[in-house]
Order: sequence, then structure tokens, then C-alpha cells
Amino acid sequence: MARPGSGLLLPANGLGYPPQNLARVVVWEWMNEHGRWRPYGAAVCHHIENVLKGDARGTVVLGQVDGQLAPYVIDLQSMHQFRQDTGTMRPVQRNFYDPSSAPGKGVVWEWENDNTSWTPYDMEICVTIQNAYEKQHPWLDLTSLGFSYLIDFNSMSQTNKQSQRKRRLRRRMDLAYPLIMGSIPKSQSWPVGASSGQPCSCQQCILVNSTRAASNAILASQRRKLHAAVAAGNGGTTGTLTAVRQSNTFAGTSLWSTTSPATNNIGMGGGQAKGEQGQVPLSPDNFPVMSPHGHNTLAINGQNNLNRPGTQRISMATPRGTIPPGVPALPVKNLTGSGPVHPALAGLPVCLTRAPKPILHPPHITKSDMKPVPGVNGTRRKTKKKHLRKGKTPEDVVKRYTDKIKVPPDEDCTICMERLATASGYEGVLQHKGIKPESVGKLGKCGHMYHLLCLVAMYNNGNKDGSLQCPTCKTIYGEKTGTQPPGKMEYHVIPHCLPGYHDSKTIRIVYDIPAGVQTNEHPSPGKKFSARGFPRQCYLPDNEKGRKVLKLLITAWDRRLIFTIGTSSTTGESDTVVWNEIHHKTEFGSNLTGHGYPDPNYLDNVLAELSAQGVGEDNLKD
Repeated sequence: MARPGSGLLLPANGLGYPPQNLARVVVWEWMNEHGRWRPYGAAVCHHIENVLKGDARGTVVLGQVDGQLAPYVIDLQSMHQFRQDTGTMRPVQRNFYDPSSAPGKGVVWEWENDNTSWTPYDMEICVTIQNAYEKQHPWLDLTSLGFSYLIDFNSMSQTNKQSQRKRRLRRRMDLAYPLIMGSIPKSQSWPVGASSGQPCSCQQCILVNSTRAASNAILASQRRKLHAAVAAGNGGTTGTLTAVRQSNTFAGTSLWSTTSPATNNIGMGGGQAKGEQGQVPLSPDNFPVMSPHGHNTLAINGQNNLNRPGTQRISMATPRGTIPPGVPALPVKNLTGSGPVHPALAGLPVCLTRAPKPILHPPHITKSDMKPVPGVNGTRRKTKKKHLRKGKTPEDVVKRYTDKIKVPPDEDCTICMERLATASGYEGVLQHKGIKPESVGKLGKCGHMYHLLCLVAMYNNGNKDGSLQCPTCKTIYGEKTGTQPPGKMEYHVIPHCLPGYHDSKTIRIVYDIPAGVQTNEHPSPGKKFSARGFPRQCYLPDNEKGRKVLKLLITAWDRRLIFTIGTSSTTGESDTVVWNEIHHKTEFGSNLTGHGYPDPNYLDNVLAELSAQGVGEDNLKD
């Protein structure tokens, strides 16, 4: 059965500035704890765009279009998603794609998780899968996108290349994402500086940006060398060069121009759509191989560059003297059987770089090598069930931290989005004791005002631990606790150094949480939850600040704030133990994933994250 053809993608998934008369598809995305952008659904994106048209600095209540997103709002001014019941914040961005790509057609690719439900791929991967599907490729290797999976379109399955585990795959049609016309505004992505235009300086973004810059530099170098080869030609019949399109993964505009076609072709195996190649005139003297059919042809076997964003495959008809430096010329027999030639000119795939493997764990150590952390009592902590606090009703908690306002100001309650001078939006929905729907209170520390009934509703939707958190500024009232399931935390010093801390030993933290059954405080009471990847090992430098972070992490563990039960943003699995917004370094000897060292800002960042959870330096005990 023939598959529909695909249109030409905008450079870098539509990021950047294509001609103003083109239409673009808008996809809103949020960043998970692993630095990957996850797309909102098409209906949610339509809702966000509608709010954006009315107020570019407004607030988007996601629960108005998707009931499962009821706790979430997006602040368009700061470009963050905020969860009202927990105070969790995540960056969001507005991304652009070609109308002929998967989101423009309403195509969604999904894989089946352990709960037999379906999880959508990241939009970048979805676009790549759809393009390969439309080109009728039998399979697609996702390794170059950072995933060790093989997609088989014949069996509609995804196979883990390491474990050989196979999962079902499906392609379904949904609502197309919103379409806009005209010029693309300045990129609205997190973090937004104060009109500085400076990029994010965190290690994760530096890694991504350096990779993007390196890719574009390689392509620019190849273009310069190609033009030099063309200028050195001695005239005669011109040839045609298939243009190397820049990877969808990297930002920037196309580096290759298009000229008139000629007779000599350089092709790529694995499928090719019309209108997807540019052409550059060449001298026939530049071709190292002559086709027996009378046309100067160079074939590069395998799949299209579309599926190899990390390693460009170049169909360049250049003499060996113009091969870029640093690219090895392997001793491969040429087509006439004599002499080594560059493998790209022999029709073989060339990987310009080999990705280094992360160093996740330290060298082997014995039990006698592990020492107590100086200044920290013990080496192990355990958590059991939630400590119940009796005698505190939701109304009592709200009244404890608020002062009643007799004359409310003329502004909105940011929980129900109704005016403070009118009744709460929860009137008639929530049963309450002793609180009138029109009553307004001001929080004692920060001074933000809300309907008291709205604060009761927010408290009921949270952990009900006797604490309250302002949904605007996230100030915590009382002692915040979480829903972390039972487990144990161990910590000790090992005789090895972290990158960037060569004068210090290393504090190793080991978290271990077994699988179990959810209780009433969890999303699905009575249902089993999984615990993947335990025990998990994390690392801190054994210096004064590292020990301070450890003490606060122990406090956060005792308050059950390190982990929670939810849906994994990495695998899509639900009812599993996941991190709870306090970042840890799980990579010992490198920083390839963004979760390792060196990272000079990490200790300060994690102190700020702990403080946001109510675990500050005032909690340290002498």
C-alpha cells in the first residue's frame, strides 16, 4: 500500500526564520527533568494559542481543555508551567514545524508501555518516524537521536537493541496542531532573560548548544571545501550534487543553495522524494568513479540523511586531497579493486565522530573503603508511612495562615480566575464548613490574596499535611511533606574524586525504594506501583558545601520529598517512582547527560531547589 509523500521540512524543526509568507504549525512543549521537550496535545496547543492572541502575558489554565491537567497553569510572561498543588515549575517553549510534517497532519506515533496504554514519542522523534514511514523505509534506527531502539514498520514494533525487548507501535490520526501565518516572533523559550537575549548557562543547555554549533560548523566547512573544489574545476560537462540537508535536530538555515539541474547525478539509497535535493554544478574531473552506464554516478547506500541527524553523510564528488582533515581514510578497496579510497566515496556510511560513553559509577571499592561523612550522624535513614496529623481540617489550615480581608481589591483570584469581589468559582462545587464563597484572605508572609474557598480546594488537592504553599510566589507556610513511598537512604565517603573537585573525596548517596502498593495519598490507591532503576547512586563532593547539601537532602528524605509516585517523563510509564524536582547527579566521572560533573553551579542550584521545597539552611542542626 503506497504511503503519502512528505513535504520539505523547515530547517531545525521550524525554528529560526524561514520566509514570512510560509505557514507554520505551532507545538507547545514542556521540559522534563531530563532536559527533553515533551509536546502538549493538539487541543491544548489550540487553547494556548487562543489565550496568547488575547493576552501575550496572560495565564493559561490547562484544565479548561484537559481535565487531567487541572492542577496546571502556564504563565506566558515567564514561559513556565506551574502546578498549583505542589508548586512544581517547568519551562515551556513554543516550537514551529512545517505544515506537511506529522503535527501539521495530525499524525501521532505512540508506543505501548507496561500498563498496555499508549505513550506518544517526543515531537522530534515523531516527525522523524513519520518521514521515514512516508518514504516507505522498512525500518528506522533511532540510535542517532539518542535512543537505542529499532522501529520496524512491517511489524509495527519497537525493539530495544540492547535487551531485545519488543513493544508494539501504532500510528493514529488526531487533531492537527494550530497553524499560523506570517513572520515567526522572537523565540519564546525558557529561560527568558531580562531583555538580555543571553542563552541559558546551565550544563544541559551548554551541551545541547555546543552540539548544535559543532554540527553547523562541520556543514559550513564542507560547503567551503566543495566550492573550492568547484572553482578549481577545468570546465566541461557539469554534474549534479545532491545537497546535504542540515539535520532537523540543529538550528540554523540551510547551508546549500540550489542551481539548475544537469546530467551527472549523485544519489542516495533508501528512498528519495522529489524536491528534496539541491544541485551544484561540478566538473566531471572531480568524480573518482565512472559508472558503466555512461553517467557519472556515486551512490551512498543505506537510509536517507533524514534518519542520521547526529552524523551527516556527504555525497561529495571531491578528490581525496579535499577530504576534510580529521576524517580517517580507511583502507577500503575502490571499485576497480586497487588502492585505498575514502569510505564515503566507496559507498560506505561514515561516522565522523564516535560518541563517548558516560562514566556512571566509580571504580570498584570495598566495604572498608566506605567511611562516614564528617559532621553527619549515621550512614542510613529509613522512611515508613506518612505521619498523620490529626485535628487539622482544611478550613483550619487555611485560616491559620491567612488574614481575612473585608474589602477585596478589584483583581482576579489566580486560582479560580474569578474577581475577588465576587464569589469563588468553587461555590456549589466544594463542601465547606464555616467559609463563605465570597470570603477573601491574605497570606501572612507574602501578602497574596485569594478566595478562602479556593485555598481550601487547593489544599484538598494536595498532600493535606498541614502546610500551604502560595500558588503565585510558592512561599511555604508550615512544614511541607511529600508522598514518597517507604525506602532507605545510605550515604558515605568513597576514596575517589569527582571531575572539578580533585582536592576532595566523594560523598556517595544510595537510594533504594522497593515496589509496593499505593495508599490513599497516591494517585491510584490500592494499585501496585513499580520502582525502576533502584538502587540509585548519586554523588556530591566531600567539602563543606557538599556536606551542607547532604544534610538538607537527609531532611528532605525524612519529609518524603525526594521521590514521589507518578508518570515517568522518560519512559511514559505511569504508577512508578519518579524524582520529585530535586535534581541529583547520577553520573560519576563525566557530564555527557547533563547529570554529572563538572558543573560549578550545581550545588547552588540544588540548594535553591531544596529551599523551594521548604528545606532551607535554617533547617540545619548544629
